[in-house]
Amino acid sequence: MIVRDTDGFHAELTERIHLHHEEVFACLTSDAGLSRWMCLAAEVDLREGGTITFGWTEKLTRTTTVAILEYEAGGRITWDWYAGPEDVHAPLAWTVAPDPTPKEEATVVTLRQGPFAADVESLVLMAEEVDAWRWRLCNLRAVLEARHDMRRHRPL
Repeated sequence: MIVRDTDGFHAELTERIHLHHEEVFACLTSDAGLSRWMCLAAEVDLREGGTITFGWTEKLTRTTTVAILEYEAGGRITWDWYAGPEDVHAPLAWTVAPDPTPKEEATVVTLRQGPFAADVESLVLMAEEVDAWRWRLCNLRAVLEARHDMRRHRPL
């Protein structure tokens, strides 16, 4: 979903995962959790003002480091993300909560990214980010529910 706010456009994605919300949230906030579905290795200084280093190689020789802008132990974290080749500032705000209407144990993961400007280049970049994050959220669900990792390189 695309939302227009006073500061620009935001992309919002939601995924329902059949697992306890604390285990899902650990996949966004811990070294082991992030390497299960997103990167090959990670280092997390879990606090507001801390950092997350994503290792695109197992020995952390190629990395991306982002600041943690917000952190609430109950299920909220915001990564200071830069999107696209021009490094457009588009933070990722994650919310992980128990499904409010569960028939079985489930968690709702919501990702909000932005703001993006209204010009064509920014909106195309937002669409590319949505596509990439939709795939990553699908992989998170596949890893947690089916124990199947869709990445080509996996930290096994």
